[in-house]
Amino acid sequence: MATTSRPSPVNWLASLSLVSDTTSAVASVAGVLGAIWLLACRKRWYLQRALPACLLGAAAVTLAIYLVVEKLWRPFPDPIEIPIYVWIGVALAALLLMVPRTLAARRVLTRVVSVLAALLVVVAAAAQINMVFAAYPTVGSLFGLADANSVSLDQVPGPEADVVTGSPLDTVWSPPPSLQTEGELTSATIEATASNFSARPAQIYLPPAYFADPRPLLPVLVLLAGQPGQPEDWLNGGKLAETMNDFARDHAGLAPVVVVADATGSTLANPLCVDSPLGNVDTYLSRDVPTWIESTFQVDPNPRSWAIGGLSYGGTCAIQMATNHPDIYPTFLDLSGQIEPTLGDRSRTVNEAFGGDESAFEAVNPMDLLETKRFPDSGGAFVVGADDDEYRAGQQAMYKAAEAAGMDVRYSEIPGGHSFAVWSEGLKQQLPWLMQRVGLIS
Repeated sequence: MATTSRPSPVNWLASLSLVSDTTSAVASVAGVLGAIWLLACRKRWYLQRALPACLLGAAAVTLAIYLVVEKLWRPFPDPIEIPIYVWIGVALAALLLMVPRTLAARRVLTRVVSVLAALLVVVAAAAQINMVFAAYPTVGSLFGLADANSVSLDQVPGPEADVVTGSPLDTVWSPPPSLQTEGELTSATIEATASNFSARPAQIYLPPAYFADPRPLLPVLVLLAGQPGQPEDWLNGGKLAETMNDFARDHAGLAPVVVVADATGSTLANPLCVDSPLGNVDTYLSRDVPTWIESTFQVDPNPRSWAIGGLSYGGTCAIQMATNHPDIYPTFLDLSGQIEPTLGDRSRTVNEAFGGDESAFEAVNPMDLLETKRFPDSGGAFVVGADDDEYRAGQQAMYKAAEAAGMDVRYSEIPGGHSFAVWSEGLKQQLPWLMQRVGLIS
């Protein structure tokens, strides 16, 4: 009698969703119970002095964080939603209340419960924030557990003398019986020879077909994360390996070689994806990244086989590359990108990145390029969350401008806001069309 394999407890826990309604409900109930415990102290000094002081302190610190981030520092081009600050304040209040609540307890057990209660509130607040962005869809993603096999770069097979070529590639490709069922992840630092841009290591996905002999000459997809963000975001919230493995499974092991390059240099940096005093990101993505990919992996060097995509800041960067370098990236995927590269407003952007030269900004700004040039050989997809009021109008305007400039473009809205739930689904939905454009599938 055949037996059915069961997932191990570790695998089950790693796959547990952190963005489901059930998870949200459980976290909320746990947080409420923790809050009730922290508030339910009958000692007069706690109720009259400690409790108000902690609540006021949490509110004051939260307000200070808001003013610094939104009014003074302004590290992000768009404001953070107010509910995020509310949940930060709730977490801070719990941590502050934990101190007097434990001091008020006479027994060790009561003190332990007080600490656990505060942690429950913090976890509940973190869960609610994660529900907004869906940055960590599973427990495994939270702890950096990759959902694909990993190899070191020196374990990746070198160039083969005999490769399978054709367009579409799937019409001439026959997978060997021994073809592995899933792709491999690796990482590497891309040499910034031309740009001198200080980039973090790239994350790379190699599909099953890359490890075949003979190997098909595969297309390339360069992906970019948002700001704040890092290349690993595409492995976690972006579900890159899962999406690519599913696509390869449906196409005889074929999928693009995906390189998630760093287009910011650090988590909070915003170099605008241009060459400026903030960093030479344009040269990095248009020269260093393609040169490194072609010298490191056996891929199709024809620009028609190359695409670039990204989410939020990365989406803006993708359309920047497509309009400034259509000969390098004629195909793009813009997921919730901005109407233009920005540090928050046009004047600040022009002053800090372009030395106050408005014409220099317009010379590289995608919307200006789309209004003044034609792109008959370019094409791409614009995707945005149906509830993303901050970015939806910009995506619609960019789509219309790209269409008017002669691009082969499409536009779609996905249920959700400005979150990885939209971006991961957007990549999944648009991947077949993108792979048709780059000649992988018919």
